[in-house]
Amino acid sequence: MKERYYLVREDILPEAVVKTMQVKQLLATGEVKTVHEAAERVGLSRSAFYKYKDGIHLVNQLEKERIVTISIDLEHESGMLSQVLSLVAACGGNVLTIHQSLPLQGRANVVISVEISHITEEIGEMLNRLENLHGVKRTRLIGQG
Repeated sequence: MKERYYLVREDILPEAVVKTMQVKQLLATGEVKTVHEAAERVGLSRSAFYKYKDGIHLVNQLEKERIVTISIDLEHESGMLSQVLSLVAACGGNVLTIHQSLPLQGRANVVISVEISHITEEIGEMLNRLENLHGVKRTRLIGQG
């Protein structure tokens, strides 16, 4: 089934959905430490929270989240992937997924999805820094969303 999205005014949403968002905000701000504590505070069952939590987001939160997919060809050397991941983290990127091929003829391809909302430099600069790592043969941005 294809996912469909709607922009809906809060006052027409079911109470459990609105309270789920309140729980997420309490957790995000650090006002509470656990789902149990947040759910109890807003008067929502934990099961209702877990039912709706992945389906509701603030519109401005979605606008902030930016994800890029990067393809990197690496020499087959110990620690290469670790260096790549360390550099992405140092730039403020958050690696969401990693797919690595088996090394063939001394090289492996790695495709990583990176959340870049908090990177400290332009994405092009991060790609240049990746390309300049010893053992990195090619870096390409293959997707952005």
